[in-house]
Amino acid sequence: MNRKFAVAIALALATLFLAATSYASPVNNDIIAMFPKDTGEFAYANLQQARQYSWFQQLKEQMLPARFKQFEQFLSAAGVDPNSQVQELAWALVPNMPANATASSVPTSEEVVGIALGQFQPDSTEAYFNSKKITPVKVRIFSLYPFGSGNGAGDLFFCFIDANTAAFGQRKQLEHLIAVRYGEEQGIMSNTDLAPLINEANGSGIVWAVLDPAYTRLAMQQLAPAAAQFPQAAPLLSTMKSMIISFEAGSGVSAHFQAVCATVDAANTLAALLQAGLMYQKYQAQSTNPDLAQLLDQASVAPSGDRLDIRLDLTDDQLNALIRRNTFSLNR
Repeated sequence: MNRKFAVAIALALATLFLAATSYASPVNNDIIAMFPKDTGEFAYANLQQARQYSWFQQLKEQMLPARFKQFEQFLSAAGVDPNSQVQELAWALVPNMPANATASSVPTSEEVVGIALGQFQPDSTEAYFNSKKITPVKVRIFSLYPFGSGNGAGDLFFCFIDANTAAFGQRKQLEHLIAVRYGEEQGIMSNTDLAPLINEANGSGIVWAVLDPAYTRLAMQQLAPAAAQFPQAAPLLSTMKSMIISFEAGSGVSAHFQAVCATVDAANTLAALLQAGLMYQKYQAQSTNPDLAQLLDQASVAPSGDRLDIRLDLTDDQLNALIRRNTFSLNR
């Protein structure tokens, strides 16, 4: 995976699935609870509602990470239509930190594990794999089918949990998910950093994500790279605790980023640095990407206690203009 975008696939996918209605139902806690405890980033998207927007498919193709593309190809080959049968998606990133990690370090790579909710036919799908002589890995009662040889450390596997739940990810992470399901390992809801944020974010939007400190630092660097270059920013970024991201859409799209800082003073200082950084980025983008420059000009940045609130509002026309300029592409 390109480390330039290794932050939060939530950031990437959240922007990808910018779709919501005025009502956002919470994700079933039983689904969330299956994810591993050492998750660094957890995200959710309601794909069924996202598909009602005319720009969804084009934006999806521009931003969809390779791992989920593989999962879609896997399903399609087995006769499952991911565009109609996958209704909701939850995923987690499990980070690999450098051996000499410090308070300012960011993940160097990660593994992914995800759960797709929809309407599936496990028997016919597994019959297809068997007909192709694809040998599954058995973990308890589950058959894990490899995408590719299955021998590589980063190879993707796929299995059905039941007729409405499919899981995908690297083998190790799927085995952790199954162990959590059977009570053999602790899950994400025992993660004292992320669990309260998940409870807060769940139901806040059709797309939402929560990030741990390391992914929050990476997200801030990508969200406002100019601000991260200020000398005063480094010590403040190293003490950031977490971030909540949520998206809603109606006549336009609204994105809300809440960064939890170490102190009220830190939030105030970071707000000032971020405002200056966004202004600098706006001037840089005016000649090459005026639509992005206009978006940055409309961004709202304000401290709220120990939190830093960032809000971005786009009309459908603005979003379509940004898509045409390939603004959201992972392969720039």
